Amino acid sequence: MNEAPLIGEPLALDLVNTRPTGTDLLDTPEHLANWLALQAARLPELAVAHPTAADLAAVHAVRDHIGSVLDALLHDGRPPADALRALNTAQAAAPAIRQLAWDGNAVTATTRRNGTSAEKLAAVLAEAAIDLFTDPSIGKLRRCEAEDCVLLFLPAHPRRRWCSPDRCGNRVRVARYYQRHKAD
Repeated sequence: MNEAPLIGEPLALDLVNTRPTGTDLLDTPEHLANWLALQAARLPELAVAHPTAADLAAVHAVRDHIGSVLDALLHDGRPPADALRALNTAQAAAPAIRQLAWDGNAVTATTRRNGTSAEKLAAVLAEAAIDLFTDPSIGKLRRCEAEDCVLLFLPAHPRRRWCSPDRCGNRVRVARYYQRHKAD
């Protein structure tokens, strides 16, 4: 992978952000495996060590639908009905079923899903999108202000302007410094 994916935003945003300008950071099953490993703490029920082309296609489809909805929300528009329908269908293909068990000391609950690995991946990511779209903070959604960046983020601080202070923030500050001092 040429560029490391930006992580740390809600899972659905992290997924959409795997497609920065002119690049797809999930262009192969191996790159998908790397991204899933980075997200392992948030995806405990998914153990897809060796994603297939079908898994990758399912993730791309969900990513495209999430991106369509987010684009509409960014522009105060109505999300495309087909994108909402596709995300509902993806989630329903492998719904989460919580099962109770006794571990010797307490009752525990484990989440289980039926379906192919592609259906399970798509369902988990569609659920992450549902959580994001219905979160009250979605109204704060922003696109990075760096000229060549398309990544999205939910700012914890109202003055945040870039997807990452280490990526775009630093580049913008360096460029401004250079512009101020190049006439000297």
